[in-house]
Amino acid sequence: QVQLVESGGGLVQPGGSLRLSCAASGSIFSINAQGWYRQAPGKQRELVAAMVRGGSTEYADSVKGRFTISRDNAKNTVNLQMNNLKHDDTAVYYCNVDGATRQGVVVKPMSIWGQGTQVTVSS
Repeated sequence: QVQLVESGGGLVQPGGSLRLSCAASGSIFSINAQGWYRQAPGKQRELVAAMVRGGSTEYADSVKGRFTISRDNAKNTVNLQMNNLKHDDTAVYYCNVDGATRQGVVVKPMSIWGQGTQVTVSS
């Protein structure tokens, strides 16, 4: 079983910075993509940033130039550095990992979500 543990959310003033981390543990066979999504009250969950195995990244237009996604393959960790935060960035942020798990000789695809971490930008 694979689990994701997120950390780093909190309250920050506009213009401030936060760094989110998501650590994956368990029977991970491979990781194809890692991403951060967010969901604000009354809105649908949206992609914030993603990184695929080859290292290519994708960002929502609203965060380009302010957020940076990175990963530590040795630790199965994906991070999101958020700078120049704005009120509109307030949301619950979720980590997602797509890949495969191995149970004995059986390899199965997986798409795992973290529990979410609250980011509040307020003065």
